[in-house]
Amino acid sequence: MATDHGKNATHNGENANDEGAGTAPDGSEAQARMTANLAKVEDLSQRLIAALSRRNPPNAVLSGPGQDLFAKAAASYWSEAVENPAKLYEHQVSYWSSSVRSFMEAQRLMLTGETAAADDKPADKRFANPLWSTHPYFRYIREQYELNAKAVQDAVAEADDLSPVEQKRLSYFARQIVDMMAPTNFLGTNPDALERAVETEGESLVKGLENLVADLEANDGEMVVRLADESAFELGGNIATTPGKVVFRNDMMELIQYAPATDEVHEIPLVIFPPWINKFYILDLKTQNSLIKWITEQGYTLFVVSWVNPDASHADIGLEQYIEDGYLTAVREAKAITGAKKVNVVGYCIAGTTLALTLALMKKRGDKSVKSATFFTALTDFDNQGEFTPFLQDDFVNGIEAEIDAQGILRSFILGRTMSFLRSNDLIYTPAIRSYMLGEAPPAFDLLYWNGDGANLPGRMTRQYLRGLCQRNEFAGEGFELFGETLRLADLDVPFMAVTCETDHIAPWKDCFRGMAKTASKDRTFIVSQSGHIAGIVNPPSKKKYGHYTNGDWSGGADDWMAAADFNEGSWWPRWEEWLRSRSGPKVAARTPGDSDHPPLADAPGEYVRRRASR
Repeated sequence: MATDHGKNATHNGENANDEGAGTAPDGSEAQARMTANLAKVEDLSQRLIAALSRRNPPNAVLSGPGQDLFAKAAASYWSEAVENPAKLYEHQVSYWSSSVRSFMEAQRLMLTGETAAADDKPADKRFANPLWSTHPYFRYIREQYELNAKAVQDAVAEADDLSPVEQKRLSYFARQIVDMMAPTNFLGTNPDALERAVETEGESLVKGLENLVADLEANDGEMVVRLADESAFELGGNIATTPGKVVFRNDMMELIQYAPATDEVHEIPLVIFPPWINKFYILDLKTQNSLIKWITEQGYTLFVVSWVNPDASHADIGLEQYIEDGYLTAVREAKAITGAKKVNVVGYCIAGTTLALTLALMKKRGDKSVKSATFFTALTDFDNQGEFTPFLQDDFVNGIEAEIDAQGILRSFILGRTMSFLRSNDLIYTPAIRSYMLGEAPPAFDLLYWNGDGANLPGRMTRQYLRGLCQRNEFAGEGFELFGETLRLADLDVPFMAVTCETDHIAPWKDCFRGMAKTASKDRTFIVSQSGHIAGIVNPPSKKKYGHYTNGDWSGGADDWMAAADFNEGSWWPRWEEWLRSRSGPKVAARTPGDSDHPPLADAPGEYVRRRASR
């Protein structure tokens, strides 16, 4: 029977081989599959070339700092070497001896066949695979990378003839080079990728190439790593689902009025201005964490602005149009629809900065339409440029201006890339490794989907923001010129609450505090939420995740404020709602979206939010 079974197996194998799908007689089925997988690479290579041919690259200046920075750093380093050669020799000898010892230990382990003992290096999630510690080859690669990284960092630290800004920029770009050259970023020195390739007979590499080509095709040849599975989400389907209607539309924005969730609502409506760098639905992702839905459930008539996604035809759009056709128009229409004499307003991030400008303008014009304002992670004083220092110097801003002169807009992927490089290991290299080396599909994560759904910025507005606000800090200083008026931060005098986030690297809370302390408002509240720029704001009470700090004393600086602050468990949302409630008037019958002069134009989330950004 064993013989008959062998004959049948041979016969079946011969038939299968005739059809080109069976196991080779020598038993190398895995090798055959790997060969077949690698054969797919030729077709993918053609698609890769085609995708790259469509690339419209940004201005080259935006890919790195001016060469004068590195030249000055090199001159500083060599000047130090000439003046203090013993110090240079000491560092070099230490580097050489460490490298040689690491190499000799790797050779010894390979010759003896021993397994290296696990070391006690600080945790680095890039090197989580045990082979980085126990396998002689990978251990040597990792140790040499760490030695090289330290050598670069030490050299940068010793370039002491640089200004603080130059030192900060040099440190940033040196770190980018160190992170880019990590052995995990290359197939031949990434044990996870090599193990996966062997396990899958090369299929992971083919899938990785497919992912790479798909990303290039989706972004007209630009390398933009997909962070989320875009097919898993549908606007108005499983995200941005809070019911409402578009009740007004112009060239700058759609105004959405959300359906009431209670029988009665407060008399004074609330208007939210989200940032136009990304889409508004960060505040309406899933029902469990939707701030928009939660607000309606607390008994408020809620309006939210959905900004247009600019294209080249919007090149001359400036902050004036955002204020006049956005902020002032939204306030006017919300008042007209509800019959209210005043509204409460919210501005998030750059929309909070512009809200402060708008309130200063309204003060000049004697317009008292705003009862109170809330600022989410909004910078108004740019004296400290923080982590954006590398990108706010003249060489980069000149490059951005050249880009917008050529394109009419600052394309979204440029700003998105800049933001991602601030956290390059988490937002660029790790996702790229998973997608392109391991062949994994991106996760179905709503927050990352939103993060990738960026918007372009109009050329004129970008120039005003970078030069007048970020570089010259005019609003917090001598004044920012708009509409023939000189607007100053000190003009802002409406009651406000500023909500900031403890680990926010985009709008650091201390910088937000410094700006808000310069206002003229006598009724002001400041909160620091735990977590960062997004998670600290999108922090529903049901999660019971992040707490917040409160302190009513503005007499000192930010550090003094925090030292005396009280820590409160849970979300800041209920505290804000209590504050807002006292400024929202009595209850009236719930209002359905629109009126006879504002018939609904579309269901929420509207049409503008669906427009994809240019590449």
